[in-house]
Amino acid sequence: MRRSSARSFAALTTTAALLSLAACADDAGPAAGGSIDENAPVTITIGDRPTPDKPADVAAFDRNVKAFMDKHKNITVKSTETKWDAQTFQAQVAGGSLPTVMNISFTEPQNMIPNKQLPDITEELKLVDLTKDLNPETLKIVQDDQGRIYGVPIDVFSVGLAYNRALFTQAGLDPDKPPTTWDEVRAYAKQIKEKTGKAGYAQLTKDNTGGWMLTTMTYSMGGAVQSTDGKKSTFNDAPTKKALQLLKDMRWTDDTMGTNFLYNQEEIRQDFAAGKIGMVLQAPDAYDMAVKNFGMKPADYGHGGLPQDGGPHGTLSGGSIKMLNPKASKNEIVAALKWIKSQEFDKYTSEALAVENAKTTIADKGFVGRPGISPLSQETYDQYNKWREPYTNVPVQQFQGYVESTKTLKLLPEPSNKAQEVYALLDPVVQQILTKKDADIDKLLTDAATKIDARLGR
Repeated sequence: MRRSSARSFAALTTTAALLSLAACADDAGPAAGGSIDENAPVTITIGDRPTPDKPADVAAFDRNVKAFMDKHKNITVKSTETKWDAQTFQAQVAGGSLPTVMNISFTEPQNMIPNKQLPDITEELKLVDLTKDLNPETLKIVQDDQGRIYGVPIDVFSVGLAYNRALFTQAGLDPDKPPTTWDEVRAYAKQIKEKTGKAGYAQLTKDNTGGWMLTTMTYSMGGAVQSTDGKKSTFNDAPTKKALQLLKDMRWTDDTMGTNFLYNQEEIRQDFAAGKIGMVLQAPDAYDMAVKNFGMKPADYGHGGLPQDGGPHGTLSGGSIKMLNPKASKNEIVAALKWIKSQEFDKYTSEALAVENAKTTIADKGFVGRPGISPLSQETYDQYNKWREPYTNVPVQQFQGYVESTKTLKLLPEPSNKAQEVYALLDPVVQQILTKKDADIDKLLTDAATKIDARLGR
């Protein structure tokens, strides 16, 4: 699941007319076959335009569009606020209401490729010289068994533990030593609740995020939720049961999880930023939203590795992919790939662009230097970070626990078959554990496995 996957589907109704026009234009346009003319006039529509409540982001987006069109005189770029959302995406695919290019989650391609819902862009990628610096392991997410490529990975993440350093200090905990085991998480949560009255720990539970984080916890306890061939669920066993029992104990025995048990991604980040939550499972980019959108003090943010049980076992990884509309013509695909290259990759291979990007990011009140994982080769990424180091404006030392964990924890992929459906059917399991004191873990998992296995077998 993409880490911002639970965001509301921004401005769906307000852009409906634009999307309808885009769909009509796709239907009327040339087929994906045919020759490529890089100089022919072409119009592409870009998704993920920032919403009006983020004026600095909108200004930066528009500035990038103008600079791109100034350089590529034959390409006209239009934009929509269309964003990937687990609840609505497949309906959009079926309805044809997609822009030429947009971000989607790592969970989607392996289901979409066999269904011919993504175009083969292998040759077009070579044409725009966009493959040489990509991490071959990450590229597998968008390849079929013949090695053909159907999307462009642009962002990779792994889950760790975000924590409030101020609450740690108030509770008498060392903010430079986040918990590394689930037993420690439980003990820390008790101390935070006792000393501050705040929720020591909170859990994502809705919009597919409950199943997503239950999967993450299962991984950290040595389990899996799906067989390697993706044909059968495997979560009705000890690791997942142990994860749910831990949540149940923290909720009903310890009373350390606050009073809100229906959280999506944005909601939990907002309460975390407001100092209502001591710890929550997140990827490091939670820092951006917590600080920029919700006003958290940078000094209060900390990020550790994913707690383990009897490990190290590993952590869930995922990310974002640029998908191309399967109805796009070859000329539109090439134009879209040029856009992707200019916005996502050129900065990694040019010191001048890397520095310029860092300065622009700071001017737009963005963040430079936040730790993370790269879709590029490590050598390319390390050089990029060295160029930008003088402009770092994130308290990198407060991510030390997470950075150390990236050296010891395996990156475990999300379920390969119908991941979003799996997550959606596991959401109610987590919700009931946290809202019904007498919830039966065995029965909940057995029922969920029956439903999920029926989906996986289709």
